Amino acid sequence: METTNIKSDYELQRGKPIPSKNHAFVQTRLIVAFATQFEQYQVLSELSLELKSSEKVPDLAIFENIEFTPGNDEIRVSQMPLCAIEILSPKQNLGDLLTKAYVYFENGVGSYWLVLPDLKSIYVFQSPQDYAVFLKREILKDEVLGIELDLKGIFG
Repeated sequence: METTNIKSDYELQRGKPIPSKNHAFVQTRLIVAFATQFEQYQVLSELSLELKSSEKVPDLAIFENIEFTPGNDEIRVSQMPLCAIEILSPKQNLGDLLTKAYVYFENGVGSYWLVLPDLKSIYVFQSPQDYAVFLKREILKDEVLGIELDLKGIFG
């Protein structure tokens, strides 16, 4: 018996699976943590990044010098973030998110976080082959951003 994988409008338009409740929960907590603890950074969600050979939309992009510019908006941003964060959705392929690490680093992103909500863990990459794993109650350290983040506040 052949199964048909019908994609939703969201998946067709954005080229990625629909986020889940846990995805949204973790994404919101990361945004709040950056806004309250690391005011030197701007966190933008679902921002289209114009890369050398493609376009990617990380769940979160962390910038140091980016401003809100009324009347001069951008659909695709060519300025690369210091950090790109992807959060695994239930129907998403882990391999696809690992492949994104290579693409982001090739385009000048300094740090890449891969968040696994069900395992309450975050992989912090400094290159596609160099990463550290931080678990649910640990203090995440990102040397590129120069931050430490208590994951109890992210995963509860």
